[in-house]
Amino acid sequence: MSKTKRVLIVDALNAYLRAYIVDPSISLNGDPIGGLKGFIKILQKLVRESNPNEIVVVWDGPNGSRKRKSIDKSYKEGRKPIRLNRAFHNLTDEQELINKMWQQSRIIEFLNNMPVIQFMIPEIEADDVIAYLTMLPKYDGWQKIIVSNDKDFMQVCDDETILLRPVKNEIMNKDRVIETTGVHPTNMALARSIIGDSSDNLPGIKGVGFGTVAKRFAFLSEEKTYTVDEIIDHCEKSLENSKLKIYNNIIEGKSIIEHNYKMMQLYSPMISVQSKTMIRESINNFDCEFNKTAIIKMMIEDNFGELNWEDLRANLNRINRECVDGANQT
Repeated sequence: MSKTKRVLIVDALNAYLRAYIVDPSISLNGDPIGGLKGFIKILQKLVRESNPNEIVVVWDGPNGSRKRKSIDKSYKEGRKPIRLNRAFHNLTDEQELINKMWQQSRIIEFLNNMPVIQFMIPEIEADDVIAYLTMLPKYDGWQKIIVSNDKDFMQVCDDETILLRPVKNEIMNKDRVIETTGVHPTNMALARSIIGDSSDNLPGIKGVGFGTVAKRFAFLSEEKTYTVDEIIDHCEKSLENSKLKIYNNIIEGKSIIEHNYKMMQLYSPMISVQSKTMIRESINNFDCEFNKTAIIKMMIEDNFGELNWEDLRANLNRINRECVDGANQT
């Protein structure tokens, strides 16, 4: 029996910002370079620990999700600016922004010289692309490892898909999601629509968290997919024997829950037919390449200083070899 194949799917902006915030590395020229070096270190650790057959890195598209913003103009507004873990600041705000954008674009250039599939689709969020990737026929029977701190990906955890949340240092599979939240991934978007998500400027029903949802709607732990109407129906029936305010609040907040569900759900990713076709073709016809000379040249140009990437280089060699062998067999 052949070994199960594995694809590593990285929420790129999530990983980059984590590196950019916490890694204080400075180039030999004195410029901040922690986002770039930190991202490569993160990728090296992920690849070493997961031993994937393929790597897919997904960036948020320029201008965010057009479809979500057309539904809610205030979507993601009011997010707090990131706070850097730095002992000193040697750049103005404008210089900091330019440097931040340069480091991100440079990561993309580095990855373009690796056997790594990258996506950045205008006006489409990485969440939708990542969710769609887990549904592709090519990856049926593969283990799919999503790397992100975003709770939204708990929706797509199943028998083959797991979520690695680096900051929390936890691995969430279907059973773990049910154990920790009391909600099955199939009903996760519904539960979170009730709870809300302040980071995306989507307020929920006041005072309701996962604990309340798990206690008052225990049936959401089942694999069966429930609807907003069924939640409202349960609340109305529960009010016959209970005067708990939560049931009234949810009934009165039905429109909020319905709105949140449209915004949060990843079961039907907000991607055009044309973009779905492009994603499938890019995955199925990926022309793998590992240009080590170009990468080393870029490291010298960027005055990296010390960076041990031997583990990553060895694993990328393996992935590239498997990719080329697979292409030759077809």
